[in-house]
Amino acid sequence: MAKVNLLPWRAERRRERQQAFYVMLGVAFAIALAIGLGAWVYYNGQIDGENARNAYLTDQIKKLDAKIAEIDALDKKKETLLRRKDVIEQLQANRSQMVHLFDELVRTIPDGVRLTSVKQDGNKLTLQGYSQSNARVSAYMRNIEASGWMTNPDLNVIEASSGDKTLPYQFTLALTLTKPGQVLGPDGKPVLGPDGKPLMNPAPGAASGAASPAAVGAPPSAAASPAASSPAASPASGASSKGGAKP
Repeated sequence: MAKVNLLPWRAERRRERQQAFYVMLGVAFAIALAIGLGAWVYYNGQIDGENARNAYLTDQIKKLDAKIAEIDALDKKKETLLRRKDVIEQLQANRSQMVHLFDELVRTIPDGVRLTSVKQDGNKLTLQGYSQSNARVSAYMRNIEASGWMTNPDLNVIEASSGDKTLPYQFTLALTLTKPGQVLGPDGKPVLGPDGKPLMNPAPGAASGAASPAAVGAPPSAAASPAASSPAASPASGASSKGGAKP
C-alpha cells in the first residue's frame, strides 16, 4: 500500500532553512563584532603608544629648552666675562701709558712753548698752548713725531694772541697716542691682528739683542730739538714750559 505524507513538509523545511540562515547570520555578526572589537583595541593601543611617545618627546623638548636657556645664560655670562677680561687687559696694558705720556710731554716740549690744556679722547690727544714763534711749534711737532708714545701731530690752529707778550702765538695741536713699535693704519688708529690685539713692528735690533730707543720709549735725541739743546735757553723759560701742562 502506498504511503502518502499529508503533513506540511514544505513549511517545516522553510522553517529549518530560516533557522539555519539566522544561525549563520548570528555567527557572521559575532565574527564581525569580534573583528571590529579587535581592530578597535589594536588601534587604540597604537594611539596610546603614539600619545606616550609624544608626551615623552614633549618632556624631553622641555628639558632641552631648559638646557638651551642655561647655555644661553652661560654664553652671555661668558661674553660678559670676556669683555671684562678685555677691559682689564686693556687697562693693564695702558696702565703705564699716562706715566709715559706725561714723561714724553715733558721731554718733547721745547723751550719757548707752554701748554695750557691737554685733552684725551680715546687714542686722540689735543694740546693747547702758547709759543714764542712758529718755529717753536714746528720743533715741538718734530719732537712728537720722534717720540715713541705720540705720533701723527696735526696743527689745527696757530694764531697771534695778545695775552702774553713773551708767548704771542696760541696753537692747538692734535696727535695720536701709540706705543713704541705699534703698527698704525692710514687713519692713525692701531692696526689689529687676527686675535684682536694691536700689531707690533719687530724691533730693528731684536736679532742682535739691541733694542732701538724708539722701541723702548726712549726720549728723542737732543738733535731733534735744537731749541731744547740751546745753552742760551733760560732756566725760567724751561721751568714754565715743563710745568704748564694740565692733565
